[in-house]
Amino acid sequence: MLDMEDFLFIRELYNQGVTISQIARETGFDRKTIRKYALSNEPPTAKPRARKPSKLDDYKEYIRNRISDNPPTITCIYREIQEQGFTGKYTIVRDYVRKIQSEMNASADPRQVRR
Repeated sequence: MLDMEDFLFIRELYNQGVTISQIARETGFDRKTIRKYALSNEPPTAKPRARKPSKLDDYKEYIRNRISDNPPTITCIYREIQEQGFTGKYTIVRDYVRKIQSEMNASADPRQVRR
């Protein structure tokens, strides 16, 4: 995507009568990109991407509950959710469990409590 400076430069050249092909050669952008922004009245804006669902989403609540009581090993949790139908890999589970554990440790640490 073009930044604002490139957009304004393309618009300026186009308004001066420079052809789209000449602008493309000068800037290095594709002719279709130049045409799109030369004829556009609005500068380019980034659109937010849709979040892809994780394979772990359906099992996160279960994992949180298992960790809160007497935390088993990550391998044990991984096997348990596999039996429930989880098709993801071990590393996804490991990363999530470590994240949850660090959050729990941070909230339990009295130095982290603000007064």
